[in-house]
Amino acid sequence: MSLVDGSLGRRHLMLASDRGDSQELAQILSVVGKVDVVSTAEMPDRPKKSLSGIVVDIDLRSTEAVQRVRSKLIGKAYQSVPRLFVLSDTLHHGSTQAWALGATDTIQRPFEPQAVLRRLEASFGETAEKETTSASREALSRGVAAAHAVLVRVFEKLRAGVPLTPDDVMQAETRILKALKRSSLKEWVLVVSRHHNRSYRHCLVVTGFAVAFGQQLGMREEDQRRLARAGLVHDVGKAFIPLAILNKNDPLTEAEETELRLHTRRGYDALAQQNKFPREMLDVVLHHHELLDGTGYPDRLHDGEISDIVRIITMADAFAILIEQGKQNPEFSRADAFAVLEEMTGKLDPQLVQAFRPVALGS
Repeated sequence: MSLVDGSLGRRHLMLASDRGDSQELAQILSVVGKVDVVSTAEMPDRPKKSLSGIVVDIDLRSTEAVQRVRSKLIGKAYQSVPRLFVLSDTLHHGSTQAWALGATDTIQRPFEPQAVLRRLEASFGETAEKETTSASREALSRGVAAAHAVLVRVFEKLRAGVPLTPDDVMQAETRILKALKRSSLKEWVLVVSRHHNRSYRHCLVVTGFAVAFGQQLGMREEDQRRLARAGLVHDVGKAFIPLAILNKNDPLTEAEETELRLHTRRGYDALAQQNKFPREMLDVVLHHHELLDGTGYPDRLHDGEISDIVRIITMADAFAILIEQGKQNPEFSRADAFAVLEEMTGKLDPQLVQAFRPVALGS
């Protein structure tokens, strides 16, 4: 059954909009069910029990609008309700503001009805699949927002010439650890995998799997923080790769693949020149594509030359790539992705791979 035929069932939505042009979006949402259109000033302090979700369509550059929405959503009453924010294709930093306000997903302008309804279906599917407490949902939202803010520093600020500092990265650690501890890896991946930017999405997924792996092994908190930092910065060099290559859907040409491989060296150079990042983080940035048999890049390292933290990030990175590819093939499951890791004999650390099994296949 197609979405427009009513696969979502009849729902009750609130569209909070200050734009004055909410008719198009309200009409799309009406396919799902009843839609209450209100201004942000009219948003109730507590939503009706029948409310299935809220869609927020405001100017995310407006301090007044942002403050009005924050004052409503910051309370516990809305924490169990899916919160979708509308992003403008001309607003580069809107996604950062949306996640900081507690978005559980985003909708992109200009509107494409089927795409909007798919986002709604995904949000309602998550709610029906597993109810979470207000505390766990809030922790998840804050953790994703904190990680996202770091990636903005990487992919927007750094690309524009603004240096990335260790403090920029470390500020997110506590919230990321708390998010994965209080909610679940499954929920983390479900939320971040909806991000519209491929590079952001990948780094968020790798960070989630790396931290969850550390928690699964019972690592001390400082080691979990090291994994969070490593996951966030491992692909920092992609800030210096053309977007046409990063966002290309078709297979890369040989020249494009060569260009993409330069991201490890470029990321290392960008961080090393500051003389602030610890050697361990520089090692992850430069060597997360090295393989134990010496077939990786850029330095063709072998077995004992590759540190433990690099081995973990390399494994999480490879798994994230596989499950991202699996989104294009519904028959390709996490179990299939893990089987590929097991087949990488001599390339990945076999003991780490087996220890990774419950994280890769669990929730």
